[in-house]
Amino acid sequence: MASREVRAEKVRRIFDRFDVNRDGGLDRAEMAALVIAVNPRVKFSDEQISAILDEVFRTYSDFILPHDRGLSFDGLLRTYDDGAGDVDRDFDALGLNLPSSPSPSELPSKEEVAALPPPAPKSSAAWAATPNHGIAFESTWSLIDDLEILIKRLRSKQIKSSTDNNNNNNFDSYSDAGWSREIGGTDLSDRRIHWDDSTPEYATFVRELTALRARADGARAREEAFDGHMAIGRGLYEHQLFRESLNSFKRACELQPTDVRPHFRAGNALYALGKYPEAKEEFLLALEAAEASGNQWAYLLPQIHVNLGISMEGEGMVLGACEHYREAAILFPSHFRALKLLGSALFGVGEYRAAEKALEEAIFLRADYADAHCDLGSVLHAMGEDDRAVQEFQKAIDLKPGHADALYNLGGLFMDAGRYQRASEMYTRVLAVRPNHWRAQLNKAVALLGARESEEAKKALKEAFKMTKRVEVYDAIAHLKMLQKKKKKVTKGAGGDGEEFVIVEPSKFKRVGRKTTLRVDLANALEIRAFQRLTRLSRCDADVLKKEMSETDVPISYSGNGIPEKSIRKAALEVILRRMLKFLKAETFQGAMKAINERVLSVLDVSGSGRVDLGMFFAILAPICSGPTDRRKRVAFDALLWRPNNEGGAQIRRSDALAYLKLLRAAYIPSHSTSDELHGETDNSVVSYAEFLEMFNDPDWGFGILATLAKLEAGDRVRHGRHTCSICRYPIIGSRFKETKNSFSLCNRCYSEGKVPSAFKQEEYKFIEYGTESEALKDKCSCFNLHSKSLENDP
Repeated sequence: MASREVRAEKVRRIFDRFDVNRDGGLDRAEMAALVIAVNPRVKFSDEQISAILDEVFRTYSDFILPHDRGLSFDGLLRTYDDGAGDVDRDFDALGLNLPSSPSPSELPSKEEVAALPPPAPKSSAAWAATPNHGIAFESTWSLIDDLEILIKRLRSKQIKSSTDNNNNNNFDSYSDAGWSREIGGTDLSDRRIHWDDSTPEYATFVRELTALRARADGARAREEAFDGHMAIGRGLYEHQLFRESLNSFKRACELQPTDVRPHFRAGNALYALGKYPEAKEEFLLALEAAEASGNQWAYLLPQIHVNLGISMEGEGMVLGACEHYREAAILFPSHFRALKLLGSALFGVGEYRAAEKALEEAIFLRADYADAHCDLGSVLHAMGEDDRAVQEFQKAIDLKPGHADALYNLGGLFMDAGRYQRASEMYTRVLAVRPNHWRAQLNKAVALLGARESEEAKKALKEAFKMTKRVEVYDAIAHLKMLQKKKKKVTKGAGGDGEEFVIVEPSKFKRVGRKTTLRVDLANALEIRAFQRLTRLSRCDADVLKKEMSETDVPISYSGNGIPEKSIRKAALEVILRRMLKFLKAETFQGAMKAINERVLSVLDVSGSGRVDLGMFFAILAPICSGPTDRRKRVAFDALLWRPNNEGGAQIRRSDALAYLKLLRAAYIPSHSTSDELHGETDNSVVSYAEFLEMFNDPDWGFGILATLAKLEAGDRVRHGRHTCSICRYPIIGSRFKETKNSFSLCNRCYSEGKVPSAFKQEEYKFIEYGTESEALKDKCSCFNLHSKSLENDP
């Protein structure tokens, strides 16, 4: 029996199993029984079953029989052809069998078989043999056969394969097909092919391929030429000749610009080539074409949204991706993959509760979804629910023993819990699966250090350095050696006291001179500085904000109390931030966006509406951007002037200034409650820029900490000779705090945390701050000094 007839026969037997009343259709009750039977491991609620049936009956309304008989056989066959289920899996799950020679009554009718697309010849490519190959013209088959010959000839001469998943493999996001299999046929993530396009054989292949495309262009009708180019592109894509497949899909786009398929497949090819912005544009064109065509491509809409979201994540635009994953899940509530991707993206921007809900829904729909279990474990760990997180990681590993991400994340959880031996075991298992995973190797070294296996840790560190040659690993090795030397010296002179430092309450830290920074102020400024570095806003000039305000046109909306404002969706705000931080790589921008969402947007969008006041947002960012502090304050004032209720004047309302300072402190100094009373907050009078500066610089009610932050920024590269911190042993970078009586030195971080060497116990400690290299060199003392402990100079 031909493969297409076998498939149709399997669908026929599934149909007959559930057509209980033998009326030739599957009504809602019969379809519900089918859905439940082919998903034995999933416990559907009544609401979920109803949503699935609503979507099926809506999408395939053309196949619904009159008099409430339900979905016809042709309709069920179409659902499988569209990828809404795996016919072989469902057939096996139901325990059905095919006889070696089925009787004529059991086979599909001639009319049913004739209505299907023509079957592929035996010599054709494997993808063309599938029922949804989409080929409409007989002349296309000869193009496919000739293309397969060309590819086989090229493969025999120069094929090079690699199973190394770390070799720029862009297919991790496409590892499972989800509801629709339109994304690209075979599972390319298992085996990436690397074609050498610099050889004479490849040049010959391109010339022959050009001749093949010319044959397609020579077809009698535009539709026939389109069919040929789409088939050539599909064949090239299946063999991972992505650049060549893209050329074919582009030609198909020229022939039929409003057709969904060429834009969709061009987007897939561009993503495979790592060209994420171009892929996004093609998916947007596909989305526009699908929405304009009515129900013709309705079944493909969820997958377009999914692929569009994936391409946006490739650019680092996670908030925008969330919107498209959410739309896919709305269009198809049982699209478990869209829900998993939504949960993962929400986790990526720090919205843990929403991520947990989406991932649990994905697992509910598909209990054996290892990736969803892994990501849910990460979310639970971030929320502090470690017992549940361990269970989810373990489920992922049970389902897929070589799940490297689950093993790696479980190792991180054990590290955080202080279970270093178990963490080391997890990282060892990761390395067994991915020998070149340098982060696992480095973390294994840290775990071994925690388990007090110094020699093994040193070996692991050296292996990590061989893998990556990263300077951070080299510095870690050097610091480990230095600590071992220091430990021997401290042990000799410590009199057997195991503790090297004690933490002293703030009241015991006294300053010598007003220029020495307060310990509490330094602690807050260090947190803001860490946020600057994480978001890279310290590399974004405040004038860039001013430029965005002048070039961004935002329509005015009205809040619940009738106040006009220029509000914007978070996803649209992400686009503005991407322009401002265009120098960042996608992964780094994702981390920056997560930090901004957690720290700033959460303060501006307390209600969870998904919209923020853009003027207030710019004003909150201005103080932590780069540039002179006076310029930052001016840009913050201008951002408040830019808001509709102040626009056009030279002064702002006092209530706006007070509300701004309250939000500014809530974002950057969360230890100060947002409920702090600000006197005059309901005052409708106006303030000038000079008055605003006075309010801004107030150390108690304003943001006077900006001066301390500027001092930290200026001291990023200030070194103090060979001084090291008496607590952390790092070379001191930035300010050095010297205790006047015992002459020991502390770094920014240790001073802010109130740490002093246990050998020097006294009632109070008096510190003087050395902030510049020249001042540090004046000090003739040979005591230790300090450093901000992170290796984080702005790259």
